[in-house]
Amino acid sequence: MATDTKRHRKPAIVLTKTDHERLSRLAEAHALRNPEVSEELLFELDRARVVQNYKIASNAVRMGSTVRFTSDLGEDRTVILAFPGEADIAAGRISILTPIGAALIGLSAGQSIDWVARDGRVHRLHVEHVENLAASKVA
Repeated sequence: MATDTKRHRKPAIVLTKTDHERLSRLAEAHALRNPEVSEELLFELDRARVVQNYKIASNAVRMGSTVRFTSDLGEDRTVILAFPGEADIAAGRISILTPIGAALIGLSAGQSIDWVARDGRVHRLHVEHVENLAASKVA
């Protein structure tokens, strides 16, 4: 019998009202092209606590955040969470419409989450640090 992967409870996440609205539209628009990731992103959006843009913590992952995370795969990566048209793997800009991108949104430094890779395997990532250069400019 195959060993079962222990799934951890999803951590609480918080999103700005602006990110929540834009990402909801994006996920719905991509539902036919990329149903698995679109569904995962919609799930994350549904469970998120939505706050006014100026009330989000500076260490919360939002669109445009620079995030350093480690994973059970031995990775220690720093990426920028981007919209699909701005994504560029070579430049470290990952799309919100990837399994890791959808898993990162709304997390804060110190939180961990399980995510499902495109091959169906479950992995765990831990957010080490979040930087939001535009945090003071968010209105």
